[in-house]
Amino acid sequence: MKIGDIVRLVVSIIVCYLPALGGLSMESGEGSWYQQLTKPALNPPGWLFGPVWTALYLMMGIALYLVWSRAGRPGVSLAIGVFAVQLLLNGLWTPAFFGMQSPATGLMVIIPMWFGILASIILFWRISVTAGALLIPYLAWVSFATYLNSAIWWLNR
Repeated sequence: MKIGDIVRLVVSIIVCYLPALGGLSMESGEGSWYQQLTKPALNPPGWLFGPVWTALYLMMGIALYLVWSRAGRPGVSLAIGVFAVQLLLNGLWTPAFFGMQSPATGLMVIIPMWFGILASIILFWRISVTAGALLIPYLAWVSFATYLNSAIWWLNR
């Protein structure tokens, strides 16, 4: 692997971890607004979210690298652009849900994010099957997160 490839891989991974920064200042522990909400039966324990997102952001970064490394080929710019939009929405979800203490606003962010992830999978897959496949667990987790967000909204309206 050349130095340029290593730099591109590291940048791709760092970029994909940026949405996590929005959650660092959000309080979700004992006594917080979130803890006071009624949650659905399938609500996972809080400790699960960190490891899952850590793995997902890493897979997203590798997928981005695989597509970015094919720069100049047809469809790469569009694929990266769509990926960037869903990544931005990913970064907005935590402030929308936790920061605004609004499951409804969270839904307004996570639903278009879900479609952005699906579009990214399709576009990435056309460039690199591996890159597309690396995003499937992300779509699965965000599908589950959409269920949680919807259920929390419904149970607490």
